[in-house]
Amino acid sequence: MPEETADVDVVVIGAGQAGLSAAYHLQRRGYVPLGSSTGGERTYVVLDAEERAGGAWQHRWATLRMGTVNGIHELPGHAVPAADPQAPGREVLPEYFREYEERFGLAVRRPVRVRAVRRASDPAAGLLVQTREETYLAQYVINATGTWSRPHWPAYPGRERFRGRQLHVHDYVSAEEFAGQTVVIVGAGISAVQLLDEISRVARTFWVSRRPPVWLDEEFDTPARIAAIAGVEERVRRGDPPGSVISITGMHWTPWARAAQARGVLVPHEMFRAIEEDGVRMPDGTLVPADVILWATGFRAALDHLAPLRLRTRAGGVRVADSRALDEPRLFLIGYGPSQSTVGANRAGRSAVRQILADAPAVTASFPRIASS
Repeated sequence: MPEETADVDVVVIGAGQAGLSAAYHLQRRGYVPLGSSTGGERTYVVLDAEERAGGAWQHRWATLRMGTVNGIHELPGHAVPAADPQAPGREVLPEYFREYEERFGLAVRRPVRVRAVRRASDPAAGLLVQTREETYLAQYVINATGTWSRPHWPAYPGRERFRGRQLHVHDYVSAEEFAGQTVVIVGAGISAVQLLDEISRVARTFWVSRRPPVWLDEEFDTPARIAAIAGVEERVRRGDPPGSVISITGMHWTPWARAAQARGVLVPHEMFRAIEEDGVRMPDGTLVPADVILWATGFRAALDHLAPLRLRTRAGGVRVADSRALDEPRLFLIGYGPSQSTVGANRAGRSAVRQILADAPAVTASFPRIASS
């Protein structure tokens, strides 16, 4: 651990949608970037592991266009600029994030990877956020590390025997690399459907999932979907893994999904029972030959750096209510559970800052700062 410790009120970990939203609301409430020349105010610092602005958007596949990107919601205080629907999302949105950081002077520090968050030796002093370069002593930590760095590969019988290629959506580049092949696509989320539509234009596709997606025609904020998200909130309050919000709320029909349906490729099959050398074995015993298995099986929350806090329950989740860790109230998890969507991340960032402001006087009295070492 670096010997120098920087004293700061709030550390924000991650500069994607959730992290930038939190930083924006901190500034709106009078916090200034750590090291600011004004001095005297409450301070924050944003630490981001990426080389440049853009969060996970910069890693999306090149053929994901603005017209088919799902779930874009503007950051607070600055709208997403108008863009050509055919423009690559991984070019437009990172530039929007970069310009947003500059416009509001958020002073993101990168690339800085957080190795661990732990309680100080005097537990009342705050939380230590440890990186290779520096350690920060924070009164609060807002964790906004998302899921992109933790693709989920489900264990499946025979996976190691397959002689073809296996990849996760995380590593997908372009449909052209599968031209003329047979691709088994596993998953029932948005990425699975988008890539099914794209790959089916140049290759033979076979779509499988544990359960078919639930397609909805109505908009997001309907009573049924709000009730479904309330179910996710209850899961994370108990400490269960949050799972996918889409699997609970269903997916909205989009023009590209309708087009895939019209072409006859939006045909889900039940999940195979095993993987063999040359394909997948279906429940009825038939073998579906395959050259490629594409796992569109989602991501898990990137929380390994929080392990020293010992917050995981036996079920594998963290107990969270209104984005606040119930077993460590100085920690907020945004972009986690019901706030996984971009609009949810915005709201969670604002809520976290409101809660910090609401109890800051009490925390200042209960958790006096210690001198930097």
